[in-house]
Amino acid sequence: MRHRDDRSGHADDGHHRYQMREKMVSIGDDFWIENGEGDNVFKVDGKAVRVRNTLDFKDISGNVVCTIQERKLRLKESMAIVSPDGQQVAEVKKAVISPLRDRISVEMASGPDLEVKGNIVDHEYTLKAGDQEVARVSKKWFRVRDSYGVEIMPNQNDVMILAVAVCIDQISHDHGS
Repeated sequence: MRHRDDRSGHADDGHHRYQMREKMVSIGDDFWIENGEGDNVFKVDGKAVRVRNTLDFKDISGNVVCTIQERKLRLKESMAIVSPDGQQVAEVKKAVISPLRDRISVEMASGPDLEVKGNIVDHEYTLKAGDQEVARVSKKWFRVRDSYGVEIMPNQNDVMILAVAVCIDQISHDHGS
């Protein structure tokens, strides 16, 4: 039986489920990520700064667990995920492969890179590390409009996977802003 104070979104099968808002944030806005029971578990705090836009990813106590930094001065649109001590832990990049299709890659500083497969714009995709599925994203799990779910497999870094999902949402819905 789950304790009420366990706010992580753990499901009985060991998977963790979270609810995200589609097109979550314009830089400068804040939003909450909820667990499978509807409890707020992470806050994404949008900040507009001079050189680049950042999103602080905070736990329920307000501690910054990572920062997402938009990289605009590069050929490829990308976002970096940075640890609280300032180390880049991942970079999410968008590459145009054809006029109708984008590809997103996730380069990890340590561990295997993640492959994004599926329909990114419609929030129906999986994240894989090699042959292993690490997370599944779908709009079909929630009836709430403009929401989608992230299901994270056991033994994964939930903060990292959720931060990657935020980056993918930002990159796939960026219309030149």
